[in-house]
Amino acid sequence: MRFIDEAVISVKAGDGGNGIVSFRREKFVPKGGPDGGDGGKGGDVYVMADDNTNTLVDFRYTRKFEAKRGENGRSKNRSGKGADDIYLNVPVGTTIIDTDLDVVIGDLTEVGQVILVAKGGDGGFGNTRFKTSTNQAPRKAIPGFVGESKNLKLELKVVADVGLIGLPNAGKSTFIRQVSSARPKVADYPFTTLVPNLGVVDVGTHQSFVMADIPGLIEGASDGAGLGIRFLKHVARTRRLLHIVDVKPIDGSDPVKNARIILNELQKFSAELSKLPQILVLNKIDQLEEDEIDEVCNHIIKELDWQGEVFFTSTISGQGVDDIKYHLMNEIEAEQEREADDETFAKAQAERFARLEEEVRHNTEIQKEAYRAKRKAEREGLSDDDDDDYDDDDYDVAVQYAPY
Repeated sequence: MRFIDEAVISVKAGDGGNGIVSFRREKFVPKGGPDGGDGGKGGDVYVMADDNTNTLVDFRYTRKFEAKRGENGRSKNRSGKGADDIYLNVPVGTTIIDTDLDVVIGDLTEVGQVILVAKGGDGGFGNTRFKTSTNQAPRKAIPGFVGESKNLKLELKVVADVGLIGLPNAGKSTFIRQVSSARPKVADYPFTTLVPNLGVVDVGTHQSFVMADIPGLIEGASDGAGLGIRFLKHVARTRRLLHIVDVKPIDGSDPVKNARIILNELQKFSAELSKLPQILVLNKIDQLEEDEIDEVCNHIIKELDWQGEVFFTSTISGQGVDDIKYHLMNEIEAEQEREADDETFAKAQAERFARLEEEVRHNTEIQKEAYRAKRKAEREGLSDDDDDDYDDDDYDVAVQYAPY
């Protein structure tokens, strides 16, 4: 199945049914009066978070969704039947954006959460509603009201507590294989991972957190190089970033320079994102001689002027991995407990994540526009009309998505 994390759709709620003009006509009742019923309500359109789906691929082929209109009113003061509501199932972690107003309608972060995106029109009034003491036989009825129409953009961001970042082949996929049941592809060439991989990290009884392997970060990613920041938006919901650095890259490159590349790309893409708490993981220490591990690792820490937490690991053997798991679990639980006990802190956290998501979304759109412009400039001999048929598929990667 293709991993599609963006889709643009249009939704139309149902119109309300018309009220009718009708009069009671029965034997021996020559002046029965009005009995026109009201129209039925049009169907609403809802979006619901469903844990049985993990991609927006269905919305790339069916882009228009319309609820049915309500039935017209009937005689004998019978109202028309209201139309059924329709529900669009999306993965947990989907953000709904009104593209016409450029506002976020809502975030679906929990299974079963439902958001109304288009309200159906109310039914019109039948002539019974207009009967008065001075107008015993009104010939007036109101048609049904029009249902809402909206153009929506669905953006999927994986819901994870920890995001793995680092250059390709730093060992991110091997790390997530060590700590969870996720099985991303592992190989010794760049961009082995082409899609975010999710893994549930079990630490103890009833203790676990979700980790996401974010691919594609290289030098120039914020300008569109490699996979660009195609998947960088997926770290917008994380509480911690685990920055994995290969202490002895196979290409002979400088680990310090490699780490700075990631830090610079984060800063260039989103200042708010770069402020997320980071933990430095110096990986593949098994590639070093025993007596040079401390020297090499301390040199990297000193050159980066790193002030945060640091761990030495060998993800291939599992050395040092458990220490990171327990540290992350303690940090996440402590933060969650503080949010539950301290309303001020919880509010500040919510505002910070809201700013982060807005900035990430805005910057992603800017890069996509730059990507479009670059493609247009590279296409020679095509008319403007031919080039204007940009499809978001140009920005997709056909891959397998295996969250657990």
